[in-house]
Amino acid sequence: MNDVITRAEALRSESEVVTKAKLRKVTLPGTAGVMGLITLDNGFDHTKPNTFGPGSLLELNAAIDAALADDEIASIGVTGKPFILAAGADLTSLRAAGSADAIRTIAELGHFVFGKLGDGGKPSFGFINGLALGGGFEVALNCTYRTVLDSIPAAGLPEVMLGLVPGWGGAWLVPNLIGAAGAVKVALENPLNQGKVLKGQEVKDLGLADAIFQGADFLEQSLIWAASVLTGETAVVRPEVDRGKAWDDAVAWGRMVAAGKTGGKSVAATRLLDLIEAAKTNTKAEGFALEDQALVDMAQTPELDASLYSFDLVQKRAKRPAGAPDKALAQKVTKVGIIGAGLMASQFALLFARRLKVPVVLTDLDQERADKGVAYVHGEIDKLAAKGRINADMANRLKALVTAEVDYEKAFSDADFIIEAVFEEIGVKKTVFANAEKVAPANAVFATNTSSLSITEMAADLKHPERVVGFHFFNPVAVMPLVEIIKGETTSDEALATAFATSKGLGKTSILVKDSPSFIVNRLLGRFMGEVAKVVDEGTPVKDADAAFAGLAPMPPFVLLGLVGPAIALHNNETLHRAFPDRMYVSENLKKVVEAKIGSWYGADGEVAPEVAALVTTPENPVVKSTDEVRTQVLEALADEIRRMLDEGVASAPEDIDLAMIMGAGFQFWNGGITKLLDREGVSEKVTGAKFHA
Repeated sequence: MNDVITRAEALRSESEVVTKAKLRKVTLPGTAGVMGLITLDNGFDHTKPNTFGPGSLLELNAAIDAALADDEIASIGVTGKPFILAAGADLTSLRAAGSADAIRTIAELGHFVFGKLGDGGKPSFGFINGLALGGGFEVALNCTYRTVLDSIPAAGLPEVMLGLVPGWGGAWLVPNLIGAAGAVKVALENPLNQGKVLKGQEVKDLGLADAIFQGADFLEQSLIWAASVLTGETAVVRPEVDRGKAWDDAVAWGRMVAAGKTGGKSVAATRLLDLIEAAKTNTKAEGFALEDQALVDMAQTPELDASLYSFDLVQKRAKRPAGAPDKALAQKVTKVGIIGAGLMASQFALLFARRLKVPVVLTDLDQERADKGVAYVHGEIDKLAAKGRINADMANRLKALVTAEVDYEKAFSDADFIIEAVFEEIGVKKTVFANAEKVAPANAVFATNTSSLSITEMAADLKHPERVVGFHFFNPVAVMPLVEIIKGETTSDEALATAFATSKGLGKTSILVKDSPSFIVNRLLGRFMGEVAKVVDEGTPVKDADAAFAGLAPMPPFVLLGLVGPAIALHNNETLHRAFPDRMYVSENLKKVVEAKIGSWYGADGEVAPEVAALVTTPENPVVKSTDEVRTQVLEALADEIRRMLDEGVASAPEDIDLAMIMGAGFQFWNGGITKLLDREGVSEKVTGAKFHA
């Protein structure tokens, strides 16, 4: 395999941020001897994770070779810089590689280098000290043993979400380590579940790590444990993998999941399951060879191009929001006031306290309601402490930051960021802001979480309308990464800059949006849901309509309706219908369901709920459309709406539309959000006369 090194040398690029592999000798306790400890470090802090391009892999290869050649070194360990093991392959290198031969070289190089950790002749240990995704997880999986830090933010194999497959051992190693069911969960279900990742305890519980440690001395504890393994004091016992019917059943289940989530449109999902199926009987060499070929094949698909586009949006554009004012204009936030103390407001309070570490006060109509909001926050903090996510001191500190107050003057006289989370009715919101303005500091920013109402109208009657800015979260607040920041006609750059800075402090992705009905995500979802509802009202069965969107939205439309809530969906559609009556449809059947106070279209058995079926009506002469016809009709409607939104300046570019739909609505990475998909399927040109992307 020395030829792969030669081929890889030709792929080195000056643009690659090379992750160095620093080898040092560590004398282990007792009679365990000397370990060659390799630390992966690209020279930057944790905000720029280690990645593996050709140069990085060659660096690691040299370090492993040196450790294997040194007779004093009895074992090898691999860990990362603080908080980071590695984030996987350098995707820009993969894109730059271009040719199938170059991509094959990268695939084979990863297998060649990582494989030495398992087959080099010396026991090896992967010390998972932080984020470990894709190839960053696979470097540890190739080791003989693994430890994991309990507080790591993310580990896993997300490649299917990116239109790829685990290409450096994961598709063979994981099923052979923990069984096919575990592999399907980690490498298929989690990526298709909006990129779900594993925490430290989950890595241990699944059997992907042999020991788990906590605290700043994680590496020291891992070295002591490694020594005990090497001396025989600690025996690592792993359950035998079931290679019978359980393996076949897990693959069959995976194929059902892939069909339901992607409608058979994800080549990567299908290919991954083929690899897991083959891993039942393949040797490691055979499994790795199949991964090489799969990576070459996947790299030639349009899904990968779309995925890399999405990756760039999330990694680059999201960090430099288009149109955001100079961050130097942002005011410092030292206290947050929240108008309302319901579930949404309470989620705000928890997020602001945890992220900003500033006092947060909840207000409501009476003390009982306000106190209930605080009790919810304290309960959630207790849950975090019970899970070990925060220590007792931090839990007490956070609880002390969140208080309740009915009197607006006491609550807001020293608050510099005040956000409302009250009933979605313009009169109510105007009233609470008018009352807050009477007592708030002159420089306080007023943020509204409205999902559809006009920011300009909400601010119109205030003495200082320039302080009002839209700050639209998505539910659940702690999980969904997007905040739409909406500029009203009078919103000042200072208020806008403060909103962007605050959103960043909360760990959210922000997009600047023009003040317009329902903004970006809810406007597109409104057109989407309205068009689907129209098809169903005309006679197409609900389940057939839902099946048309596998692989586009994170869940079928009528399942999403139950998650959002029929009443909220109806309110959004009615708001949009008032603004755009010619194309925003309001379903009479949805109205009936809302009037009956039914919360979901489906029952627990996965069928349309009997109470819904009894309410909804279809015409005497129903129009029943195929899933392909439904999909085409709805995609054409979305293309039309996106073109209108861009022409109106609601979003500055198609990239912001895609970023919003990926981060706020869970649209698939491997589709490129929505506009790339519309371009790829020819819908953009058919409807609007041009592609969204040149």
